[in-house]
Amino acid sequence: MMYAILHNIRSLHNVGSMFRTADAAGVEKLYLCGITGTPPRSEIAKVALGAEQTVAWEYVRRTGDVIKRLRRQGVHIVALEKTKTSVDYRDFSTTPNPSLKGRGEDFALLVGNEVEGLPPLLLRLADTVVHIPMRGKKESLNVSVAFGIMAYHLTLKS
Repeated sequence: MMYAILHNIRSLHNVGSMFRTADAAGVEKLYLCGITGTPPRSEIAKVALGAEQTVAWEYVRRTGDVIKRLRRQGVHIVALEKTKTSVDYRDFSTTPNPSLKGRGEDFALLVGNEVEGLPPLLLRLADTVVHIPMRGKKESLNVSVAFGIMAYHLTLKS
């Protein structure tokens, strides 16, 4: 099973895109956290094309709370962020890791703000931090595009 945690996503169009991608990739539930916009909003609906009505979602003000709740349920938290210690997403294995005390069969993809990314506190709460390598001059992809790449990577491998 796969979940997604959206931390402080400012663009309602990006939120709508992630709803649509979540539906396509089979994400069980979206957790909309912090300042992330929630349905009903016309900007979300315009891009989601109805997925905001079919994909389960919950608003949780504090992102750390939902991460801790999912970890207690045995969910492996995968943060998408480029850091000094992050691993290439293609090298990330969805095989359960015994060192994670039972976590590993279910995943939650944690993505952050389009400009600032994920704060260090949330990165420390993740079990794994992965990144998508960039070949060009830009340091990152649009958050909804990166979300799509990782959502499919996790759902197709698990």
